[in-house]
Amino acid sequence: MDSRNHLESTAVVIFGGGGDLTHRKLIPALYNLFLDKWLPENFAILGIDRLEMNDDAYRQKLREGVDEFSRRGKTADQEWNRFAPHLSYLSADFTAGDSYAKLSERLGKWDKDWQAQAHHIFYLATSPRMIETIARQLNQAQLLADEKRSRLVIEKPFGHDLESARVLDRQLSSQMREDQIYRIDHYLGKETVQNILALRFANSFLEPIWNRRYINHVQITVAEEVGVEHRGGYYDHAGALRDMIQNHLLQVLCCVAMEPPVSFEANEVRSKKTDVLKAIRPIRPDQVSQCAVRGQYGMGNYKGQTVPAYRQEPDVPGDSATETYAAVKLYVDNWRWQDVPFYLRTGKRLPARVSEIFVQLQPVPHRSFPASASANWMPNRLVVRIQPEEDIQLRFQAKQPGPSLHLRPVHMRFSYKESFQAPTPEAYETLLLDVIRADATLFMRGDQVEAAWSVVQPILTNWNEHPPLDFPNYAAGSWGPEESDELMARDGRHWLAPNVVNRES
Repeated sequence: MDSRNHLESTAVVIFGGGGDLTHRKLIPALYNLFLDKWLPENFAILGIDRLEMNDDAYRQKLREGVDEFSRRGKTADQEWNRFAPHLSYLSADFTAGDSYAKLSERLGKWDKDWQAQAHHIFYLATSPRMIETIARQLNQAQLLADEKRSRLVIEKPFGHDLESARVLDRQLSSQMREDQIYRIDHYLGKETVQNILALRFANSFLEPIWNRRYINHVQITVAEEVGVEHRGGYYDHAGALRDMIQNHLLQVLCCVAMEPPVSFEANEVRSKKTDVLKAIRPIRPDQVSQCAVRGQYGMGNYKGQTVPAYRQEPDVPGDSATETYAAVKLYVDNWRWQDVPFYLRTGKRLPARVSEIFVQLQPVPHRSFPASASANWMPNRLVVRIQPEEDIQLRFQAKQPGPSLHLRPVHMRFSYKESFQAPTPEAYETLLLDVIRADATLFMRGDQVEAAWSVVQPILTNWNEHPPLDFPNYAAGSWGPEESDELMARDGRHWLAPNVVNRES
């Protein structure tokens, strides 16, 4: 049966339809959903932006984006010619009321053509400062009045700190219901992140050991090889703590640490994640230096090429105090995780592009093997790799072949690519389809956002009050500042080497 037959008529309106996110991510994702027959039979995609452009020029611009960024590669004429008629463009001022009157007229025409009351998805691929304005204008134009059929999708960042997030939440709550708001975090759309829940809750062998008695600590690393590229203007007002840890890494932590949900209904899953965030031990101002490290990359070497320091990047001030690296140590104060440290780190201009979760188990309580047999002994470890490859590895001890008793660590590996032999959908494909289905499971609720900001706010406040004196403090192409290694060394641990299948550490 054609999967699109299950979905009602839908119009996707993209504010910022002429921008980079639409070009690189949204339209390639929607095009792939179309080819895979996941879009409704009646659907339309309307881009709205300030630029003057007709529909044909807009379609050509979007096709170039699909050709460059789609996981399928270049478009075929026949397939694109079936998709293109669903695309159109409206030149408009986001702050002007008459723009929303034109939008309402366009949506009404589609409803009439389809002889159905369509679902309306308003995707804000815009600057964060436009969120409240667009939401208010949509509400005034009665475009959010249908609580079941109208939805607003908001990209991160949701606020700049705890107080601004609370203000924005109050503003949006006055315009629409919470269940109409879809706060998108593309990390939650990645297959491996979703499979953390499948690994934990669909397999009985893990649950008995998934607690403080058997797990020594957890490390979550999201490393990027690139610098800030063309995002210097935005990034310098954000930094690594806001840009990555407050949302991506904390959400991954929630997947690792959450309690089993009663069901996979959206609010049940999100409530369990929120419980984790609320259980994270507050960081006192005098503890920040012991729990958090920041860094900024200087000039260094990347793939044999000398690359500039952060302060030399376009649109970055020459005396910037913005961190491009952040590492934090957190504790989840509940029955399951009491006193088990969670170490989170992220940075730009690191040696590899990799996202991994290391779950280090406790050592065995007693080694009955002779010392000569277990010279290479290493603790058991579960590794969940999110990118660039998607796989799960379990390290355990095995006897080496031969007449003598010698143990060595070996890996049991599950690869998504090898096991399923099917292309993995991009995160935006998964998330956009969920919005169309009105499934909010993978989207952050307002109280989740506030709880996540509450975790990092003491660090932000401390760092704002005490500007760094040693920036830049790590070379591009290295694994970050020395203080990050010291954060682990104080606990008798070290950062585990990521992205190398057989490397022992």
